[in-house]
Amino acid sequence: MTIQQPTELTHAAMLGLGVHRPERVVTNDEICEVLDSSDEWIQTRSGIRTRRFAGEDETLIGMSIAAAERALAAADVAAAQVGCVIVATSTHPEHTPASAPQVATALGITAAAFDISAGCAGFCHALNLAASMVRSGAESHVLVIGVEQLSRFMDPTDRGTAFIFADGAGAVVVGPSDAPGIGPTAWGSDGSQAHVITQTPSCLGGHSEREHPVVQMEGTAVFRWAPFAMAKVAHEALDLAGVSVDELDAFIPHQANLRITQTLAKNIQLPDSVAVATDVVDSGNTSAASVPLAMEAMLRKDEAAVGDTALLIAFGAGLSYAGQVVTLPPLG
Repeated sequence: MTIQQPTELTHAAMLGLGVHRPERVVTNDEICEVLDSSDEWIQTRSGIRTRRFAGEDETLIGMSIAAAERALAAADVAAAQVGCVIVATSTHPEHTPASAPQVATALGITAAAFDISAGCAGFCHALNLAASMVRSGAESHVLVIGVEQLSRFMDPTDRGTAFIFADGAGAVVVGPSDAPGIGPTAWGSDGSQAHVITQTPSCLGGHSEREHPVVQMEGTAVFRWAPFAMAKVAHEALDLAGVSVDELDAFIPHQANLRITQTLAKNIQLPDSVAVATDVVDSGNTSAASVPLAMEAMLRKDEAAVGDTALLIAFGAGLSYAGQVVTLPPLG
C-alpha cells in the first residue's frame, strides 16, 4: 500500500492584508501619569510618540476576527476556502483553549486552527508555515494572524517596558500564485538568551492569586543583539530569495524600537531608495502584530505599493527570529 500525498508544488503569496487598530490612542504624556518618565525621554529612547490600547470591549479574539475579515475581503477568498488558521500571539490569556479555533468558528471556518508562540517573531514564523503548506499542496489557502493585547500584561511603573508595548492585530491570506510571493525563510533561535524577554511571575504559582504575569525585558541586551545579529539574518533571507538589497522596494522589520530599526537598516547597508517602516512611532511595539501592522501603514500612506518587493524581519522572546522576502499584498 502506498500513502497518497500531493506531489505538485506551487507558488505561494500573500493574497490580502487586513488589520485592526484599537480606537484608543495613548500618548506619552498619559503613560507618564503613572510612569516616572517624560515624553522627551521616551521619544529619545524609542522614537515612540503614541500607541494604541484595546478598550474594555476589544478582546484579542475580537481584534483577530476584525483583521481576518478585512484580509479575506482583500484577497476575495471565502471562509470555506481556508484550510488552516494560524494565530501568532503571546498574550492570549488562556493556555487552553487556544485562540485560533475560536477565531475560526467566528469566521465560519471549520478547518484546522492553532496558536503559535514565537514572541515578536511569531508572524514571520506563521507566514513560513502557511507558505510551506500552500507550496506543498497541503492546503490551498491559509489565514495567518498576528495579534497582541500587551496592555493587559504590563507593569505601568516599569521604565523598561511600560512605554514600549501596545495592542493590535494584522492578518494575511496566503494562497497559490503564478509567481513566488513569499521567499524562503531565514529563521532560528537562541534559547541561551531566554532570560532577556520574559513574562513573570511564572504561572506555576508561588505568588499571590491576584498577580498575573507581566512582560519584563532587558532592553540593553536586546539593543546589543538585534541590530547586529539580525543584519546577518537579513542578508541570509535576501540570499535565499536571490534578491539584492538594491532590488528591494521596502524594508519592514519588527517595530521594536525606532533606534533599533535605524541601526539595523544601516548595518544591512540599505540604499536610500528602500522605504523603511517606522510604524513604531505611532503604534508602539505590538509584538507579533507589528509586521503586518507596519505593512498596512506603508501601503496606506503610499510609502510602498501593492506588488512591491519587501524584506520582512522579526525578532523577540525566545530569543527567536525569522525573515523573508515577500511581495506586498492588496490591502483590505
